[in-house]
Amino acid sequence: MGEAIRRGAADALTDVAGLRVGHAGRAGDGWLTGVTVVLAPEGGAVTAVDVRGGGPGTRETDALDPRNLVPSVEAVVLTGGSAFGLDAASGVVAWLEEQGRGFRVGGPGQVVPVVPAAALFDLGRGGDWGARPGPALGRAAVEAAAASQEGAPVPQGNAGAGTGAVAGGLKGGVGTASLVLPSGTTVAALAVVNAAGSVVDPDTGALWAGPGTSGGPRPAAGPAAAGGPVPPDVLARARRRLAEAAAATADRQARPLNTTLAVVATDAVLTRAQAHKLAGTAHDGLARAVRPVHLLSDGDTVFAMATGRRPLVPPGGGAADPAFGVHIEAGALNEVLAAGADALTRAVRHAVLAAESVEGPGGVFPCYRDLYPA
Repeated sequence: MGEAIRRGAADALTDVAGLRVGHAGRAGDGWLTGVTVVLAPEGGAVTAVDVRGGGPGTRETDALDPRNLVPSVEAVVLTGGSAFGLDAASGVVAWLEEQGRGFRVGGPGQVVPVVPAAALFDLGRGGDWGARPGPALGRAAVEAAAASQEGAPVPQGNAGAGTGAVAGGLKGGVGTASLVLPSGTTVAALAVVNAAGSVVDPDTGALWAGPGTSGGPRPAAGPAAAGGPVPPDVLARARRRLAEAAAATADRQARPLNTTLAVVATDAVLTRAQAHKLAGTAHDGLARAVRPVHLLSDGDTVFAMATGRRPLVPPGGGAADPAFGVHIEAGALNEVLAAGADALTRAVRHAVLAAESVEGPGGVFPCYRDLYPA
């Protein structure tokens, strides 16, 4: 029997060697928003993007097209604040320039940091429509990433870009997960769950992203973790409380928009085209966890990053016949693609289970664990 797929040491995006994650957020005094930065190792990571939501807010995503010039990027920014929040990337760009990190265009220090970013809609959820991330919050997030240790656990739930996230009326947030393939390649995901669709089966109260929806290892037993049906009385109470929360929030907000953002990463060597394929297939994992997904009121965006620490096909794993070698590489890439979707499903589950209820001037957002206690 071959080696099984297992979780990484931190079960987080940071299990991909070289990647660091930093959060910065504000809650209270009208605020409920934040920024998450994924910082690549110096020299950057091959990065791609696949945007499938109908209402995206993005920056520098065209630079990631495999047909274009920039071969790698130093950081990816996920931010609240809708289109206004994209300004948080300016703080990350400034910090990278100070470090001399970016696309080199001249002599020492002459760099242009290319920092792709995507935004989710959380405007007004803290009570103040004008409270949204800017360069200072972006800088705080990248500094937190740089100060963290390699392989460190990543805070989940109401953190960073997940501070004001909401998913189908439930409090959303940040979640992360990782898988180590039998080859030793690590594939991981980080998701900021802020969806128009629901993360919960309305008939059972179980998470759509239950353990049967991904190929990763099963979590410890328990009603919430296992995704089993919720007792009818608990389900009825949860429905009533969701309806009350929706009614209490309706007159405080404009019609909400949403967007789930994600980064899927691997330590394998990938071309830019292969990374683009990884970003695309990872959306399958999102579709298992949120229903419906990719709506016009969502801006669902998945980035893929490859740090290139491990060959896709180990030395000696190829074949002398070049034609057959192509199939071996395709098989190795398929394992990474499948794991990316599985890791993203698990990251969504972790985000929902880690989220904490919020009630304030901007709305009432109960969390899954409060509505469906184990």
